[in-house]
Amino acid sequence: QQRQEAAAKDAVVRRTPDGLKPWRQVVQPHPDVRKGQYTLSEFSADLAQVAQNKAAPEYQDAQQFFQRTYLTRGLQDLIVNCFLRLNGQGADPVVQLQTNFGGGKTHSLLALYHLAGGMRLRDIAGAEDIVGRISDVDDFINCQRAVIVGTDFDGTKPRDHQDCTTHNLWGEIAYQLGGLPAYELVREADQSGVSPGSSTLLELMEAHGPALIIIDELVAHARNLYNAKGGRYAANFEAIMTFVQALTEATRRASDALLLVSLPVSELEAGGTGGEEAMDFISKTLGRLESVWKPVDENESYEIVRRRLFSDEIDRPARDAVVRAFSKMYRENQNEFPSDVDKQAYLDRMEQAYPIHPELFDRLYKDWSTLEGFQRTRGVLRLMATVIHRLWDDDDHSLLIMPGSMPLWDGKTRHEILRYLPEHWPAVIDQDIDGDTSRPRQQDRERPRFGALSASRRMARAVFMGSAPSDRSQLTRGLTQEEAHLGTVQPGESS
Repeated sequence: QQRQEAAAKDAVVRRTPDGLKPWRQVVQPHPDVRKGQYTLSEFSADLAQVAQNKAAPEYQDAQQFFQRTYLTRGLQDLIVNCFLRLNGQGADPVVQLQTNFGGGKTHSLLALYHLAGGMRLRDIAGAEDIVGRISDVDDFINCQRAVIVGTDFDGTKPRDHQDCTTHNLWGEIAYQLGGLPAYELVREADQSGVSPGSSTLLELMEAHGPALIIIDELVAHARNLYNAKGGRYAANFEAIMTFVQALTEATRRASDALLLVSLPVSELEAGGTGGEEAMDFISKTLGRLESVWKPVDENESYEIVRRRLFSDEIDRPARDAVVRAFSKMYRENQNEFPSDVDKQAYLDRMEQAYPIHPELFDRLYKDWSTLEGFQRTRGVLRLMATVIHRLWDDDDHSLLIMPGSMPLWDGKTRHEILRYLPEHWPAVIDQDIDGDTSRPRQQDRERPRFGALSASRRMARAVFMGSAPSDRSQLTRGLTQEEAHLGTVQPGESS
């Protein structure tokens, strides 16, 4: 049986046009993806867990974290600003990170957290440009760190440390920066629930600097206190707003302090009246001083996904041969595919996205990411990890992973993609796309020409990926015939 299976695989390879290798022979998924041993929560970075030394190794260990981290332009700018600021070389004192769900802000905060913990830039692959931009300072930061995650910080419960108990944001930040001596500077303010003034906070930063202060999900913490009376020690909503103002002013006046604050991008994410009011006040307070971080752009997302899901070891000549074959097919059949896919720019995108076809990325980032709850990079990672494991386990020999490759018959894949769609969609998939008794499967069984390539199912999957997330307000929904070809046809096949 093993010999028969090996012979079948060899037959598939021999049928591949011009000796092109399928994606699985060119690059391998990371072991956790390949074996299906990942948990979907692993694709959600948790800054609080890292700060408490409780996160998974790929986030907790700085080396592992940067091995799977792509340094986007926005992240590179953020790192340069961080190194210059914490070395007393000017730069922006306050940075606001604001983007949609899954846009990379928590990952960026984690990167600075690890770098501020003593990791050298020269030890990070791809950081050469950053090192060149900070040539006047060392590529090693020796600073104090304070991390607050608003969704994890309970304003009603004190935090017990070995030598003191903190009650509010300012007490906890002070203690993280300098232990008991730093806490003593704000003890009275912490125990009264009244924000310390900017001069006190400046004294704290100068005495215990360089200081990196990271506050993630600040609006979530403030929202919790909206209309709350507060307790014996706990601050109220107004005190939090006053603290934000004082902290911002103190950071600006400090010589080597940096404040990073993440904010939601929409009223929906802010969550109710309290969240909206907090976001409005904080945005205006930070807005006078802030440097706005740049979110991940579309092309950078390719590399982020590839690096997280696939090994760095890749057969580049084999990859290039596949990309050239696709480009040649598009060039020689221009009327059957969308315009511009035969150009060099699209060829470059195919190299960046390999082994995932850019058309699949386009559908996910342009269509699916418009759905409420779909978290761009994070949502794509969750979905593609599930898809890649299923295809690897099923010995998929496609040249690229395309919209037509999506294993919608697989329970885990279906669950991961249907969680964003209305309840009636499982029946649609069963009947019209990829079920055992679906019409495309019946067509593939009845017509050997179709069945040899799973043509009907591949086309149905591609149409699903390009039409299911459409909005009813759109005048034109779904795919053109050329776009459907782009999501299915491989070299050696007739569109």
